[in-house]
Formats: sequence, C-alpha cells, structure tokens
Amino acid sequence: MPAAAMLPAARPRDRAATEERILAAVGEVLARDGFAAIGVNAIAREAGVDKVLIYRYFGGLPELLRAWGASGRFWPSVEELLPGLPDPLTTLPLHERYALFFERFIDALRSRPLTVEILAAEIVTRNELTAILETERETWGAQVESLLGGDALQRQPQMRGLTLLLVAGVQHLLVRSRTIRIFGGLDLRSDAAWAVFKASLRHMATQMLAGETETPSAPAPGAGRRGAARRDGGRRQRPG
Repeated sequence: MPAAAMLPAARPRDRAATEERILAAVGEVLARDGFAAIGVNAIAREAGVDKVLIYRYFGGLPELLRAWGASGRFWPSVEELLPGLPDPLTTLPLHERYALFFERFIDALRSRPLTVEILAAEIVTRNELTAILETERETWGAQVESLLGGDALQRQPQMRGLTLLLVAGVQHLLVRSRTIRIFGGLDLRSDAAWAVFKASLRHMATQMLAGETETPSAPAPGAGRRGAARRDGGRRQRPG
C-alpha cells in the first residue's frame, strides 16, 4: 500500500474553536503573568497555535485585545445583566429594573476575579490593553443608559451621577476586598455583605424611582457597540 494512503485524512481547521482557544489564552496569560507579558508570541504559545493565526483571525494584538474585551470574559455584557430586553424585562417598573441591574452587576463582577485584578492594576498602570478595555466599558455604559431607564432617568438628572457613583463603588469595594477584607464592619468576601449592599440598592431604587413608569428608549438603529460609544464625541460620562 502506498505510504500516502496510510496517512490520516487532514482535519479541516475549526476556526471558531481556534478563536475561542486564543481568546481564552489572553485571560490565562493575564492571570498568570500580568500586563507586561501580553504579546502575540505568549498568547500563541498558551493557545497552542501558530501566531500567524492570531494575525489571520484577529488582525493583530490590538484587535485581539479588543475582541477579548468585548467577549464577556472581562466585562459582563448588557445581555448578561439585562436579559430579555427589550421584552419582557422592560415591562417591569423602572425601580425594579434598576435594582435587578445592580444585583446582577455585583454578581457578574464577583464571578470574574481576573476582572477585579485588572481593575486594580489599571489604577496605577495605563497601557494598550487598559485603554481598549476602557473604551469597551464606555460603550457598555451607553448601552446600559439606553436600555435601563431611557427618558425616565433623563427626567431625573441627579440619577446619572448617582449611577456612576454606584458603579464605581461596587468596583472599588471589590478591588479593596483583595487586600482589605473588612469595610464598615462587613466582610467584603462574604455573600452576606453583598446581600446587604443589594438590599440597600433596592431600597434606594424603590424610594427614588417607584413613581417612574416609562419604558427604556430603544438604541439607535445601526448604532452598534462602538457607534454608541462614539456618540457626542465621548464627552458625556457613562457608567463604567
């Protein structure tokens, strides 16, 4: 039998699976080695692929980092936090949507220890990756604002600043919990402490928003993730 006939048939490359391995490798390198180690060669070695595939599938390191940031591995997507929009969640009263958003936001960040590490690191270091992730969060904030409250929240302008403070506060407490466990007598690494925060957020939402009944505004057609972030030149602050 000819030698060629004994060779196994070549398996077609599964691009989707390879892309998933590459994206997962970004997180593995970050978690193990930190920002300084992020590069095409390190990611390719971790994923067990030729680095050529990173350029072929993603275009290069900046595009790969952008895809990783948008994949939900780093930051929870709007779909994760507000599933079912625009229906049926938008049929809920505004105060209920607001409370549910923060409850799910807390749970999503607590389930992402690598995200908390990156949030801590970017306080003292700004690089290409943190800049990309910052852009992703601004885009996320624009989507949240549109879907969460729409014109009902716009009629209460103080809610913008309050929402920003609450989002930042959740992040700060999680970053703080890495090294300082107790805050205000609460154990930041315990479910009980976060249950207290959730209950307080729900009470605040009920007190401030219970009379608001308007549904959220629909995102502008064709705006997309990055289109939403670019509206008004990035001058307005968004949650994130």
